[in-house]
Parts: sequence; C-alpha cells; structure tokens
Amino acid sequence: MSIHISAQPEDIAETVLLPGDPLRGKGIADNFLEDVVCYNEVRGMMGYTGTFNGKRVSVQGTGMGMPTTAIYAHELIGLGAKRLIRVGTCGSYQKSLNIGDVIIAMAASTDSSINKHIFDQKDYAPTAHYSLLAKAVEVAKNMGLDVSIGNILSSDSFYNSHPEHWHKWAEYGVLGVEMETSALYTTAAKHQVEALSILTVSDSLVTGKLASVEERQNNFNDMVKIALQLV
Repeated sequence: MSIHISAQPEDIAETVLLPGDPLRGKGIADNFLEDVVCYNEVRGMMGYTGTFNGKRVSVQGTGMGMPTTAIYAHELIGLGAKRLIRVGTCGSYQKSLNIGDVIIAMAASTDSSINKHIFDQKDYAPTAHYSLLAKAVEVAKNMGLDVSIGNILSSDSFYNSHPEHWHKWAEYGVLGVEMETSALYTTAAKHQVEALSILTVSDSLVTGKLASVEERQNNFNDMVKIALQLV
C-alpha cells in the first residue's frame, strides 16, 4: 500500500485513466466500466478498478496541479501501472479550437520549475509515449473524431496576473493550457512506462467562452472513449 493510495498491487490495472476531478473519475467508473470496485478513498481522491470490454482498467483522480499528479503517477507505477492516460480539460489558445474539442498532447511545455529541479536548471522536453499517441490518433480517426495533436502548456498558475500572457505561447503553436501533463510525462519517462494526455477544451482564452461545471464533469466523453480503446 502506498501513502496516498490505499491499494495493493493486485487492485490496480496496468492501464490507469487519470482525471483531475475525482467526480469525473466516479462518472467514468459508473458509466463506462463493469464489475467496479472502489480501491481508494484517501483524501477524497477516489480510485476504481473495473472492466471495459472484458479488459481491466483503473481510474484514479489526481487533483489539480503538477505536484499532486506526480505523486499519484509515482505511486501508481509503484503499484504496477504500465500505462497512464490523463483525461482532463484545458483552455484553448487557438481560435480554431472550440468548447468540447479534443486535443491529444504530443508534448508539454511548462512555466513550472518542476523539471529544472531534476535537470540542474536545464530544459527537459516531456513528450507522450509515441506508440500510445499513434494509437490514440488512429482510434480517434476510426471514431470519426477530428482531434488536434500538438504541444500544450502545463502551467503552475490558473489565475495569471498578466491577462495577455498566453499570446506568446499561442504564437509558437501551443494549442492550450492545463496544469498536469508535463509532470505526468516526466514521471512516466523516468520509470519507463507509457503516458498520454487526452484533453477536452473547456474554455477559450481567445473568445472567453466557458463550459459549465456540469459539462466539465459529465459531457466531455469523447476523450474517455478514445482512452478506453487504448486499454
């Protein structure tokens, strides 16, 4: 049993979906999985294992931000997870991306110092595991989904004191912003496991449009459907 996850290795599937919101995790378990068992309630960060099309899959909430994501990724890997797939929301930096659109994160830039602490103040470029990325793109295509693939920003700040800060990232082709993927990809690389982030646009910094809390929790299912086909 780990510090933050009250589970034994046999409780965790090799593939784990990682929503930031534990209520989204409960929704995934309730609506997509069969024979579900709740293996974790520590700190309200619910964890479930069930089956999808006969294959075992776990769903573990991580909370918001890179430090907590790194903690759960590290402990899940210690419990035997081999494939970590974030299913979360992001803000769009591009005019072409609207509420509900899906982004598959090929790489994760960051304004955090989390990787600089590891790499002696040098820049490390965290990327998705290529085979998982390629398979996700193929699955989305077969589902008839028009997804965007590219670089995203993992930020330490949700409320930035400089409202126009995102323009530079957008100018360099960054698709959107969230708060977890850079740490996930770095942790997975260290432990030589597969990782991928599949994100749904929940708001746009370009237009100012914003999804409701209910939409964030319940209506962004395309990314989950893609992720479950990777099990």
